[in-house]
Amino acid sequence: MAEKNERDKPLEETMEEASRQAEESQVQEPRMKEPQTGEEPARERTELEKLQDEVAALTERNLRLAAEYDNYRKRTQRERDSIYPEAVAATLTALLPVLDNFQRALEAPCGDEGYVKGVRMIYDSLWETLKNMGLEEIGTVGEAFNTDSHNAVMHIEDDSLGKNMVAQVFQKGYRLGDRVLRHAMVQVAN
Repeated sequence: MAEKNERDKPLEETMEEASRQAEESQVQEPRMKEPQTGEEPARERTELEKLQDEVAALTERNLRLAAEYDNYRKRTQRERDSIYPEAVAATLTALLPVLDNFQRALEAPCGDEGYVKGVRMIYDSLWETLKNMGLEEIGTVGEAFNTDSHNAVMHIEDDSLGKNMVAQVFQKGYRLGDRVLRHAMVQVAN
């Protein structure tokens, strides 16, 4: 048993030493928590500066996000605005051969007046609809030749017409606003 007490003794001494160290650390902790005049305001100022920096970063991020959204909104509006005129122009260009065929049908000789009247009504209705969409005819006899709206396929000398005047229209041209959908195919004098 004597051996057991000697073995336990170092263990007891170790435990006593550990409890003494714990008491000392508890005594020292309150001293460490006491504010020191120079360090505490510096730490608070640092936390305040960190918070201010975080607020500034979030504000900048918010402004950038708002600007990106505004740019996106404007870009999509421009795209929408440009798509509609393109779609209208493509539709009107696709309908021009139909309009030409109705004009040819009206010019062709026909003995049935009811048939001619029906074709005329369809042509007039189609032409009014296209005009309401902004379609305009270009290329009439007697107007000055313009390379932007006319396509000269023939040239004649005629003293009764002025220089660079349209003498004959082979195929009508059409424009939508400032955009030429089809150039008028014409004969130019002088």
